[in-house]
Amino acid sequence: MFSASFNPPIAAISVTELAERMTTQPGLQLIDVREPDEVAIVKIDGFVNLPLSQFANWSGQIQTQFDPHAETIVLCHHGVRSAQMCQWLQHQGFTCVKNVTGGIEEYAAVVDSTLARY
Repeated sequence: MFSASFNPPIAAISVTELAERMTTQPGLQLIDVREPDEVAIVKIDGFVNLPLSQFANWSGQIQTQFDPHAETIVLCHHGVRSAQMCQWLQHQGFTCVKNVTGGIEEYAAVVDSTLARY
């Protein structure tokens, strides 16, 4: 992985801000890096699933699948894997990457209590 001294800080977005932005700003680039079995339990509509375990399958197309200059919001279960993805995206030239603080677990606890938790 990359040395911390070369990593720009990762911007964060709260789950409440995410919910508001998803309603008011269509076209956000939303990436969920959880595994397919996790997504089968619970997901948020609009997120594209790019499991980190399948990195070799999708990493080569990231520049064509997503606009590196558009706001890109990344989600996982608690926020650790998504932070790793944000860091990697920054190294790929993505200029506006945000990590969802607390991940889908916090989203289910704070924003939408109807969502399954695991």
